Amino acid sequence: MSTDPLIPATAQSILGLDVLFNNPVFAGGIGLAGLGAAAALGRRAVIGGTALLRRQMLVNVEISKRDPSYPWVLQWLAQPREPGGFVAQRITRLRNLAVMTTTKSIDPGGRGAIDGGGAGRTHADFRVQPGYGRHIIRHRPGVFIAVNREKASTTNTSTGEPHETLTLTLLWAHRHLLADVFTEAHALAQRFAEGKTVVYSARRMNWEPLGKPRLKRPLGSVILDEGVKERIVGDVKEFLAAQQWYTDRGVPYRRGYLLYGPPGTGKTSFIQALAGELDYSVAMVNLSEVGITDDLLAQLLTQLPEKSILLLEDVDAAFANRRQRDADGYSGQTVTFSGLLNALDGLAAGEDRIAFLTTNHIDRLDPALIRPGRVDMMVRIGEATRYQAAEMWSRYYGDIDGDGAGCQRFIQRLDELGLFGESKDPSVPARHTSTAAIQGLFQFNKGDMEGAIKMAEGLIPQTFVPESSGGSVKSPA
Repeated sequence: MSTDPLIPATAQSILGLDVLFNNPVFAGGIGLAGLGAAAALGRRAVIGGTALLRRQMLVNVEISKRDPSYPWVLQWLAQPREPGGFVAQRITRLRNLAVMTTTKSIDPGGRGAIDGGGAGRTHADFRVQPGYGRHIIRHRPGVFIAVNREKASTTNTSTGEPHETLTLTLLWAHRHLLADVFTEAHALAQRFAEGKTVVYSARRMNWEPLGKPRLKRPLGSVILDEGVKERIVGDVKEFLAAQQWYTDRGVPYRRGYLLYGPPGTGKTSFIQALAGELDYSVAMVNLSEVGITDDLLAQLLTQLPEKSILLLEDVDAAFANRRQRDADGYSGQTVTFSGLLNALDGLAAGEDRIAFLTTNHIDRLDPALIRPGRVDMMVRIGEATRYQAAEMWSRYYGDIDGDGAGCQRFIQRLDELGLFGESKDPSVPARHTSTAAIQGLFQFNKGDMEGAIKMAEGLIPQTFVPESSGGSVKSPA
């Protein structure tokens, strides 16, 4: 029996170490424990080394769904790419996919509907994009991007959608390509939005697109009274070209417009068409919405989407509706009148802004709201005039009414009905109609100008009185 020279023989015999070390089970256990410890240390070393290598060799960019670039990058990832070689095809093969569907009209003029052939054809384009999980895509030869799309368990309280993040990972040597990725994604998003107008709606702290981008409405499709449209468009374009003038003189660079007049005269339609003409988006705020406070409104107005027109519709109704809710015993956090004034023209009011306010009842507006500085131009968009009726006729029936005789008969018929605010017949009261009503008449009689003339009497405004039996209404006999 051998003894350890470093341990006295008496101690070895007392402790029984010679017996333990000569026991194969004990010796094997010691060996396994040593191997386990070595494996644990090795694993920690590998993990630490891998993390160190990742920090030294890789760069990560995390994009939240709340960031405007999130849909751009997803759309960019959905684009088809060159397959590359055999190895690249195996590495970049996507296994978890999501579908992005886009539709467009093949018959944007709607001739199919006009000719009775349906509502026009549409084309659907289906593109796959990385679903939730980890993926690798080939950006260009020799450059690969690892994509990790994650869905959190929490949700956005304003939309009900889950929070998402998108993480892009590249080699440190390729970090400069991240700028190219975002530039390409932004350019792609602009190409997809070309010819369209994006409408944003306030959702708590953020601006969210309201549905899909809409086709731009041609400015010529909105018929206002003679010279009115040109006056507003000219003023807006002059404002956009004068930013340096405002800066040099220390004047806040913002412009406010108030469009007022009866319903159905084209106020909102004109703003949408103006946005298309300027290649701007529209950002809408519902001042009556419960949950929009003074602070939130101020923040929203200082963080408007780039190149957008701020639209505050029916500003007279916002506070009237609130008084009704208070009378009904309902209360909630809403914008105060002073909060609206400060957001438009207060100390913290944003600049580089075009704001449009609309109302059907200008007499209900407080003078403080429409003073210069908050509202720089007030324009009445009134009832339909002879000029508007003739222009709309030409737009709808100009291709079949070559000599304009039909237009003259239509205008004469509206005169007989007293729909231009004056009547030559004492038995016919003077009244008005709206461009929305005329448009509805023309749309009902697509390609049938004789039918439009015969049905012109339907443009007479109707009044309704409550029925005695309940809350329904009826038109007077």
